[in-house]
Amino acid sequence: MSEPIRFYFRGAVQQVEGVAPTRTVLQHLREDRHCTGTKEGCAEGDCGACTVMVGELRDGRLEMKTVNSCIQLLPTLDGKALFTVEDLKQPDGALHPVQQALVECHGSQCGFCTPGFVMSLWGLYLDHEGHAGAPARKQIDDALSGNLCRCTGYRPIIDAAARMGELPPVAFERESVAAPLRALRRAATFSYHHAGRSFHAPRTLAQLTALRQENPQAVLLAGSTDVGLWVTKQMRDLGDIIYLGQVAELHALAEADGMLEIGAAVSLEDAYGALCRHYPEQLGELRQRFASLPIRHAGTLGGNVANGSPIGDSMPWLIALGTQVVLHGAAGERVLPLENLYLAYQKKDLRADEVVKALRVPLPGPHLQFRTYKLAKRFDQDISAVCAAFSFVRDGATVTRARIAFGGMAATPKRAREAEAAMDGQPWNEATLTAAMAALARDYQPLSDMRASSAYRMKAAQNLLRRFWLETRADAPLAKAEVNAFACL
Repeated sequence: MSEPIRFYFRGAVQQVEGVAPTRTVLQHLREDRHCTGTKEGCAEGDCGACTVMVGELRDGRLEMKTVNSCIQLLPTLDGKALFTVEDLKQPDGALHPVQQALVECHGSQCGFCTPGFVMSLWGLYLDHEGHAGAPARKQIDDALSGNLCRCTGYRPIIDAAARMGELPPVAFERESVAAPLRALRRAATFSYHHAGRSFHAPRTLAQLTALRQENPQAVLLAGSTDVGLWVTKQMRDLGDIIYLGQVAELHALAEADGMLEIGAAVSLEDAYGALCRHYPEQLGELRQRFASLPIRHAGTLGGNVANGSPIGDSMPWLIALGTQVVLHGAAGERVLPLENLYLAYQKKDLRADEVVKALRVPLPGPHLQFRTYKLAKRFDQDISAVCAAFSFVRDGATVTRARIAFGGMAATPKRAREAEAAMDGQPWNEATLTAAMAALARDYQPLSDMRASSAYRMKAAQNLLRRFWLETRADAPLAKAEVNAFACL
């Protein structure tokens, strides 16, 4: 039996039926609702012209997050609230402070990208409520990392981000949204059908397990940051879909036995936020550079791991830390070292009825030396040419438990076993470093592609290992600028 898609929009609960499960939120807004303020630029979550705000109840509290509507499937809105640039108009017709600040600072020219910038700035405005002064420049840059402008440049838009807090404030009445969402909450699996295709959103792990056993060929959908492109760019027929975003157990985030357990449906932003509390220096920059904020709001760390892209930025450092992956199926749970999940390109040790349930990431221990580095052509929103992660435990002057992993160097995220062997049990000196750098050439035979040549990748990987040594050797390290110069050689 098919149920209608229900969500809160324009001050009322909306019901949608008779559309494909793969219809995007952007298509629904523009083509069905004729709400054309939200624009389509890239249709792949890169340009930000389609940015909207989605509200969702989590532990009884309303969470408001910017997402890219071009790659979000409409049925994933069930039980949530949707806001677009039109919703910022005030009852008396006045502009919202975000919009007024853009006017005053001349932050719009052709106007095509402007609605997306408005929504990203509104997200920052809501996050900054109750704080004195303007947001920090880093907060502004992060909030706007998913929005591209080809006209004004970014200075006047950044000026507007500082200016908006100086204007008379406009409060957002969260309870007026939370109340209807409570009424929309479902206790059982939401099932939607159209034209022979189904979309199922289970609420519990038991419901998910039963659905997966019945539909082993169904596409598992988490944040839609990858699957969405299968629809918008590859024009694929996804068939039946099982959505993981409402499974309560997959949102678990807890510390136990020296591990941080992260459920497979925890967003990238929340997962990296929790991890950065334990590894602030090691993961802080990578968190900011891992896609844009709307992508991190929608995407999940579990989905990133399950996808297993050879150029994914999460797997190298997760592997270097010794992360375990928890798989769940009809026969119960299995726990694997994360590197053992990947068998070959796009091939994983995952049974037909299994899903990724959680990741168990070790918390910092005594004498741990750990770093991760990303090399790409742009700082924000760029796929890595090489992503590297290194760790070992220092025992006096000796290296123990060395773990090295790279993305972009092989068909899967892969450990550098030869280089690890060259380091283990050795003093952490330049001779050990030289041996480990040479061993990397036996660990990997990287491909050449549009992002980097094979030779560049190998040289970069070796130089990143040298950078790790420079930052962790026993004697005084080089200044950061000098270390960075080595990484760019």
